[in-house]
Amino acid sequence: MSPEYVAQPSRLTAAIRVVAGLLVLATIVEVALRVLSPYPRVAQLLSDDMFGVHVDFDTFWSSAVALTHGTDIYETPAKLSNLNPPLLTMLLTPLATLDAVTAYRIFSVLTLLMMLGSVLAVCSELRLRPAVTALATLAVLASSPLFGTLMLGQIYPLLLVGLVAGWIAQRRGRPVLASVLFGIVVALKPSLAPILLLAAVQRQWLPFKAGIAGAAVASLIGVLVAGPSSAAGWLRIALSEPVSGWVDNASLPGLAVRFGLPSAIGTVLGLAVLAGTLWWCGHHRDRIDPGGTALWAVLAAALLFSPLAWHNYLMLLWPGVLVLITLGRGEITAIALAVPVFPVSFTVELPPHSSVTAAVTHSLYCAVLVGYWVILVRGATLSAPVSPRSPGTATSKRPAAAALP
Repeated sequence: MSPEYVAQPSRLTAAIRVVAGLLVLATIVEVALRVLSPYPRVAQLLSDDMFGVHVDFDTFWSSAVALTHGTDIYETPAKLSNLNPPLLTMLLTPLATLDAVTAYRIFSVLTLLMMLGSVLAVCSELRLRPAVTALATLAVLASSPLFGTLMLGQIYPLLLVGLVAGWIAQRRGRPVLASVLFGIVVALKPSLAPILLLAAVQRQWLPFKAGIAGAAVASLIGVLVAGPSSAAGWLRIALSEPVSGWVDNASLPGLAVRFGLPSAIGTVLGLAVLAGTLWWCGHHRDRIDPGGTALWAVLAAALLFSPLAWHNYLMLLWPGVLVLITLGRGEITAIALAVPVFPVSFTVELPPHSSVTAAVTHSLYCAVLVGYWVILVRGATLSAPVSPRSPGTATSKRPAAAALP
């Protein structure tokens, strides 16, 4: 091997470490500023304004109330349209017996516990060291996606619980159970449906059928509880919702709208990314670890393809990012967890000098999502290093596979 060949990766590794160090330092400064001035964020979380601050939860709660009263769950006084299928409304009906503010408080505590429980479960499954687990948990707690989720009252931690449970089942040799759990997640958020195709491209036909069946049965239960007309109502709203070009939409269709292009261009590009990711996973199925990053790579591609992928969706990819630690990619993980600490408003406050400049500066989280997709795809065919000195994790017993060039 020539010295030039060895030097190039060394320089790249050094550059990545420098970037990771600078980002971690900037993250510490950002968190310190929040600690010194906590009022704005605390005030938003404690606000009683359901219509203006906790607007997403108000939408879900209003649909649950409508369900308990036997009325149309998609025709409510809420500010926003409910874009979720009837199954979610069914699950939230216990909160409909409470007033909106109390229900939001309880739901916020539950979502925070689900988020922390999911992260800790992933760290435990990966056998990460306590110090690494603590740092990862602190990064999650300080992240903009988590704050946005709690403030709005969104359901992403609920989805994360299902994804993590399925991923752990996959790692423990129960692919059918894993697919059923993924199917239930898809029933709650149909835009994540491409994750069910991973089993198909890997020619695991029984898990693939189990995933489809899980999604169909869970969806049917929601429709039967809410009434057959709820399915038509949800489809009507979901298919008519326009693609948002707002800074918070990290998908490729959203990116196209920000640049003044038809959303269809972003959709075609997103479809190419998704199809290419699935092809990659199928072509390299003999090298892919079922408990590695392949699931999360397909999930990232699905978010890029989706018409709406708010930056809060990033939390669904954090388990895959943590897997990278076991693959000797600790610096990449540090970067991936540090960037989401910076809020969306960071891009909004930048003064645009032209429409192109505005589109670029308002697409930070689209770039972050693309970056996540790249590192997760690259990690899909890597195996944990056999050295006991592998950073942050116990010794791996799996044989190492050839790394990507």
